[in-house]
Amino acid sequence: MPHSIYYLPGYGGRLSTGLGEALHSRGYDIAGRETVGEFKSLPFQEQVAVVGQDLTSLYWHADARVIANSFGAYLFLHAQAQTAPYIGRVLLLSPIVGEFSNEETLMNFIPPRSGRLQELAQSGKYPIPKHCEIHVGEHDWQSIPQDVVALAGLLGLKVTVVPGAGHMLGKGYVGAVLDVWLDGKYDGT
Repeated sequence: MPHSIYYLPGYGGRLSTGLGEALHSRGYDIAGRETVGEFKSLPFQEQVAVVGQDLTSLYWHADARVIANSFGAYLFLHAQAQTAPYIGRVLLLSPIVGEFSNEETLMNFIPPRSGRLQELAQSGKYPIPKHCEIHVGEHDWQSIPQDVVALAGLLGLKVTVVPGAGHMLGKGYVGAVLDVWLDGKYDGT
């Protein structure tokens, strides 16, 4: 069986459903943190500390793989900000990178430390992961493509903006990305 993958699902997500289920069906063991229950009830900084501890103690080697989706990517990015540049491979799907709002639905979200990633990137103090691939939907109002591209640009990371997609990139698209990424054919650098 292939190595396990450290997975951080979106807000309220579980390791065994959605993307986690797709990874398991491809023969991978899944570890990570579900963003529900006890973990979700922790203060944000403690969530970040737990993710950072998981990564540095269990998934800190060149063959390690991390997949983070939406708010899970926000957690990863903040954990990465407190460690050395991550040496494994990282796949970020629809990453939250700061606050967002939508005038049509009158919804907004201001995550903890919403400007911190941008501040660190602009100052050149963000520890850039060694191999990171990012995908975001063209019409994603939660993971705003312009903000993701701007942050990635400051860090020298490539972003694929998926035409016509929203926050949910779609099973077909994500499945094709997984097939290539899991085979190590593209590392985003």
